Amino acid sequence: MLMLLGIGSTEETVYRTILENPSYGVTELSLELGWPVDQIRSTLDELARLSLLRPSWEEPDVLRLVRPEVGLAALLAREEAALLARQQEIERSRTTVAQMIATYADQNPARPSEDSETLVGIDMIRSRIEELTADCRQELLGFEAQGAQTPDNIEASRPLDEALLRRGAAIRTVYLDSVRNDQPTTGYALWLTEHGGQVRTAPSLPLRMVIFDRRTALLPMDPEDSGAGAVLLRGVGTVAALVALFEKTWETANPLGEEHRRDEKGLSNQEREILRLLSIGLTDDAVARRLDVSVRTLRRVTAALMERLDARSRFQAGYLAAARGWLPTCP
Repeated sequence: MLMLLGIGSTEETVYRTILENPSYGVTELSLELGWPVDQIRSTLDELARLSLLRPSWEEPDVLRLVRPEVGLAALLAREEAALLARQQEIERSRTTVAQMIATYADQNPARPSEDSETLVGIDMIRSRIEELTADCRQELLGFEAQGAQTPDNIEASRPLDEALLRRGAAIRTVYLDSVRNDQPTTGYALWLTEHGGQVRTAPSLPLRMVIFDRRTALLPMDPEDSGAGAVLLRGVGTVAALVALFEKTWETANPLGEEHRRDEKGLSNQEREILRLLSIGLTDDAVARRLDVSVRTLRRVTAALMERLDARSRFQAGYLAAARGWLPTCP
């Protein structure tokens, strides 16, 4: 049960026995558990190394129990700090991978026989989207990570989506939660659902993306600037990974028109995502951009979360959120 804290089964057995019988010494533990004295001594030494036992001030050769709320809490805090660090490493790795894909695509211009193709300029990108949509027969998956859609984007997308749906192809799109406050985008999303498409929203999305028939994926070269160009990917493994990312996001996103769901801890998707993004070290400005909300709105939600956690600082809020299981665990 306590392996994640570095406490093995042998140490846990001895520790539990001491908790129930604080006055037990080596002899009593040996008799209680039926273990050799040497094994008891080595196990006590390990518990001391973990700071669950400490030498007595009066009898330095005797180990005394450290109060569990102190000793175990310290081990838990250490593991939570390691988990937060791991989350930050994963986020940095994700950004690096995206940059490496973009760099490779930039150095390897369009070649129909290869697994990637670089598209530069809005005209070229829209032309390829039209071609790929015309060839799409089964399913189109999309992340609309830029927030509210421009009138030009809506006008360009409507005939393509309409043709797809007439052919019987499925359309599943995830927008940002923030578009619920934008009437033109919400209107278009409702039009999609009325004609057979499926639309959900999420508090944030990793990047803008369109996947055609699970065979070809279109991504921006720079997730922060979709106008800089796009890269078309056809590699089986790469596209499969992107499909898995879509499905994972789709699973937790809210269907358009439904009330925002809260989890068993009373957190909305937006609140969970804010905690996650802040825990990996993003600034208020960066988090607000990811969620497509104002910095003022972000700080209002953050302040409410800190109040619920009874935290006096961002650092304390992160620790308390992790301790209560409000932050996601690493995959």
